[in-house]
Amino acid sequence: MRPMLISKSAARRYILGRQGLWPGRRWVGKTGVAPALRYIESLQMDPLDVIGRSHDLALWGRVLDYDPKYLDAAMYEERLFFEYGGNLRIYPMEELPYWRVAMRRKAKMERWANFSKEHRATLKAVKSALRERGPLGNRDFDGLTRLKNYRGRKESSLALYYLWLAGELMVHHRLRFERIYDFLEKIAPASLQHVAKVSDSERFFSRKAFAFRGLCTAKSWAKTTSFFLERKISSPEAHRWLTQMISAGEVVSVAVEGEKEPYYLLVDDVSLLEAVVDGHVPKVWQPLETTTEEEVLFLAPLETVIAHGRAKSLFDFDYIWEVYKPAAKRRWGYYTVPTLYGEQLVARLDPMLDSNSDTMVIKALWLENEATGKDVGFIEALGRGLTRLAQFVEARRVDVSAIKPAKFRKELQTSIAASMAR
Repeated sequence: MRPMLISKSAARRYILGRQGLWPGRRWVGKTGVAPALRYIESLQMDPLDVIGRSHDLALWGRVLDYDPKYLDAAMYEERLFFEYGGNLRIYPMEELPYWRVAMRRKAKMERWANFSKEHRATLKAVKSALRERGPLGNRDFDGLTRLKNYRGRKESSLALYYLWLAGELMVHHRLRFERIYDFLEKIAPASLQHVAKVSDSERFFSRKAFAFRGLCTAKSWAKTTSFFLERKISSPEAHRWLTQMISAGEVVSVAVEGEKEPYYLLVDDVSLLEAVVDGHVPKVWQPLETTTEEEVLFLAPLETVIAHGRAKSLFDFDYIWEVYKPAAKRRWGYYTVPTLYGEQLVARLDPMLDSNSDTMVIKALWLENEATGKDVGFIEALGRGLTRLAQFVEARRVDVSAIKPAKFRKELQTSIAASMAR
């Protein structure tokens, strides 16, 4: 049986929809944060706050009337989610037993196994302090010894980090974005403190990888599953595993127009894809307000759909987050964010907040196609999007004086003024 053939347009809409970004915001307020996070499977955190932190910008793009304090409440008060891993991702708390398998693997990796052997006294002292005075953060320790092999970090800081990676500690809360730790058994619900069977963990993460990516090539699925499991997956193993999932009726392949490799998705999600292919919006994806055709959406820099070069294949959008590049080597700007219009990534924006004047300054705007700047619908949608973003960062004004050409800038200023007056 030949796989379903879908257009790139349908693939884009499906991937965006599966990540909660299309056709518009479908969750609202404090109660919308948890279902949004569960639906997208995982969200990467980042400490940089230029126009809101990346994880907050991501939730703002999915949840109407989002406020960063809603995420803090879900994670650190209600304990519905936890953060974990070297690239700092948020996961549902109910997944903890599966993650504890990965945490044990992490602790046994050579680098961390050596650290635990070489610094037993420090680890013992840190755990003792946590029992007596916890929860505690890095600043609560005097461990001034710095370790050359660990980027000069404090020994006590590395001890806390190791115990967190190993699953002995969890993040109790954050103070000015610094992690404050306590023991897992004091934070996680008792019913979720056990360690799952390895086989159950591997089955769980093999499916989660599909749900997380929406559509996967065999290679991208194996890479994501390997990331979740904290172990390597060889090409032969990945092939056998994927073949078994297809034979078991868990996964189905589709052909994407213009793409050489087949893509795969969970059978459970086929009805969503079929609705998109037929030109419909799945019932569970219905937006609560404007669509991305009526109001552009600015994607967070670490969004799954664009990170690590993923935007190039299906969106033909070359995106690299250049925040850590020297200014002279940047192609675009410091905190450039992609602009979603409909199902297309049509522009990139370099915004900043001038808190002294309560002004959101657009330092630059680059259109992928000059014709987009003559599209009246786009200009109106861009004005609405900028207005909502300004409201999110509590700016009273939007400065687009750096945008060229002049005609486009003037039309955009008119659009922003009209949107702010509503």
